[in-house]
Amino acid sequence: MSEHPKDEHAAAESAVQNEYAQHGAGEPAADAVPQADYEAFMRLVKENEELNDAKLRLAAEMENLRRRTARDVQDARAYSTANFARDMLSVADNLRRALDAIPEDARKSADPGLAALAEGVEMTERAMLTALERHGVKKIEPQGERFDPHFHQAMFEVPNPDVPANTVVQVVQTGFVIGDRVLRPAMVGVSKGGPKAVEPEPGAPNAQAEKDA
Repeated sequence: MSEHPKDEHAAAESAVQNEYAQHGAGEPAADAVPQADYEAFMRLVKENEELNDAKLRLAAEMENLRRRTARDVQDARAYSTANFARDMLSVADNLRRALDAIPEDARKSADPGLAALAEGVEMTERAMLTALERHGVKKIEPQGERFDPHFHQAMFEVPNPDVPANTVVQVVQTGFVIGDRVLRPAMVGVSKGGPKAVEPEPGAPNAQAEKDA
């Protein structure tokens, strides 16, 4: 089957016309192609052309479907644990709050039972965050970076003329991403009153993207 149905169509029509031309403008020879057969043949050529076009369109649609399916499967694998991971972050937050509630001097002078309890809570927190990281969940560490609304949530401003404006100077709550999506933005305090931060060049990746890479 020709890869160029229109060329095939033109060649077939030219061949039939040449057959008539060889016998002059008078009565056609006995072996000349009858008009009815010619029209039937040209209908078949046109149908073949239409079938080829339909075949190409179907092949393109199937390729698009294959790509969409592959992308959906990849997203399902990467983000299927997002809700579960978000719930586990709440548990990790509570573990951290429990540790922060123990004053440092109390931990140093604590009896062995309290010290062992605090150490156990710390080990549990580390194990949970390590398990989440194995499933694609990573911390956002914006301290000292330029504020990025895609990854950070500003909670307050801190006047500081020595630091470029809109620089993250305090992290109130750690943020996390899963794959290339924000699971939870980092809650931060940003500087105010300093020199204007240098804008990144168009198309340049942001600091967080460079860090993740």
